[in-house]
Amino acid sequence: MTVVWINGAFGAGKTTTARELIELIPNSALFDPEVIGGALTHLLPPKHLAEVGDFQDLPIWRRLVVDTAAAMLAELGGTLVVPMTLLRQEYRDEIFGALAARRIAVHHLLLAPAETILRERIAGREAPPDAPDGEIRTRQWSYDHIEPYRAALASWLTADAHPVDTSDLTPYETAVRIAEAVGSGAVPACDIVQTPEPTAETLAAGVLLFDEQDRVLLVDPTYKPGWEFPGGVVERGEAPARAGMREVAEETGIRLQEVPRLLVVDWERPAPPGFGGLRLLFDGGRLEPGEASRVLLPGPELRAWRFATEEEAAGMLPPVRYERLRWALRARERGSALYLEAGVPVG
Repeated sequence: MTVVWINGAFGAGKTTTARELIELIPNSALFDPEVIGGALTHLLPPKHLAEVGDFQDLPIWRRLVVDTAAAMLAELGGTLVVPMTLLRQEYRDEIFGALAARRIAVHHLLLAPAETILRERIAGREAPPDAPDGEIRTRQWSYDHIEPYRAALASWLTADAHPVDTSDLTPYETAVRIAEAVGSGAVPACDIVQTPEPTAETLAAGVLLFDEQDRVLLVDPTYKPGWEFPGGVVERGEAPARAGMREVAEETGIRLQEVPRLLVVDWERPAPPGFGGLRLLFDGGRLEPGEASRVLLPGPELRAWRFATEEEAAGMLPPVRYERLRWALRARERGSALYLEAGVPVG
């Protein structure tokens, strides 16, 4: 099962190209995630919808995009062509990582016309006929997102997706280019770890590693949003502390010589579709300067690492994960482990 994800700025011609592409790729179907956004207007309370400026900011939208794509492929097989702008890397990580976890390969392409051409196409873009002031609002929305598109190009998008300059191409010609590139292997499936989705509660072990300034080592996974500590799921029959040591070696190349000391045990409550479970954090100690310079990351799983202060980590980690770190640092200072529930000390 395969997804061909067509990315690009609003107004770049993604949907028109996708319609042409399904005529060129055998056993393919079109899935436009915009329909998920439209359905949510009938499913969610207006007050809840008013709190976000974009459907993509709703976790339910991202979850339903993955679930719908997987369900369509289970029903139809073959290839799913998905025209959808993704400008936030954490949303790309969440959606593509969830698809990879279901063993669905994603070919990521970027329609990249020159900005002058893009603006011309936005100016001539048709708006939904039934929307009040639809033409003005649709064009303004597209214009407003040119700057975020530029920022994504400068930071991560070009490196992640295969660009196709469509400045001088019709939608059909663009579709031909994409079909040829995907068919020839010029656009391989995204190199992203395929972590099976858990089917029950899990036990996970993370290890905190520090530099000479007591900043903590964080890593940036390619398969889920937000930064993380080195670590992972404890395998059946494996001691949690040893699992943390194994994960540190696999993720960073650092081999700890001593079994790390327990800092926190945190019970993570089930939050569908997740199952929750126990999350342990261990103290891996302070790294020597030479060790820190030799950190090696596995490409498919992690894209970056850095040492961060507690204050910096607050802006990098998801809230519950940050609370886990915060209390782990307090436990390290006190020299005694803490028991948490959802990031909050108990007892």
